Amino acid sequence: MIIVANQPLQLSPTDWTPFEWNWLQQLQNSSTVYTYQSMEHLRFEWKLRSSLVEAAEGLNASGVSFASFEQSRCNPVYWNRNAQGGFELRPNVTPAEGIRDIWRNGSLYAFECATATVIVLYGGVLGSIREDAFNSLFRNLLLFDWHYDSDLRLTEKNGSNSALPGDVLYFKNPDVSPETPEWQGENTIKLREDWYYGHGIGIARGEQIIRTLNQFRFPGSRTSAYLMDTVIYPDFYYLSRFANSNNANPGAPSTPVLPGQLYVRVGGSRYLRT
Repeated sequence: MIIVANQPLQLSPTDWTPFEWNWLQQLQNSSTVYTYQSMEHLRFEWKLRSSLVEAAEGLNASGVSFASFEQSRCNPVYWNRNAQGGFELRPNVTPAEGIRDIWRNGSLYAFECATATVIVLYGGVLGSIREDAFNSLFRNLLLFDWHYDSDLRLTEKNGSNSALPGDVLYFKNPDVSPETPEWQGENTIKLREDWYYGHGIGIARGEQIIRTLNQFRFPGSRTSAYLMDTVIYPDFYYLSRFANSNNANPGAPSTPVLPGQLYVRVGGSRYLRT
């Protein structure tokens, strides 16, 4: 059930995109109560969730590669690579310009999985809030492992069985072979029912991710990889105060996270999580 401003929500398909309508019906018919402060809060959260899915699919199709921190690379026009393999935004570049370039010039970039997950979070938010607000919130960006700006206000809870599109989940491989430590797990963005994006395996079902990870266990292991129960997502209510104009229009379509990009579902590259 969905509660908005202490009142049950009355759904109408004319007010939502097909993606939003499909998921909101599922929430409405669930025994779990989903509470929103206002209709603006509800609309923004689902615009951002849609934008996160688009960002993940777009990054998967962009040509970015997997690399360890030692072998990472970036476009030097927008980013400086530091000694640890992280990317520091150049002082003459806005955060929005730097993030967009990763999708536009993906072949110039290579990084590991945790960094990719944070990049998707920034890309999704960029597609959902005003650009001036994005540039103000995320000044002096550093892309490195799980380093992220506090204004994302990432929230962690248990409940992977009720995760929603745009949530971050982790597949753990507890018996990973010491010869392939890069396959100790997979950070993923949930796209839809049992479909996930991870920088390393690409877009795949949960069982496919587990099957892939299981190929990299130590000999004789009988412990399978599995989806952990932890779910991570940004603070939708906080970020909604910076919503772009499309989010204020009930009938407006989702803003493309990166204009001009084609979102397709193709395979990805390898994965590493430290």
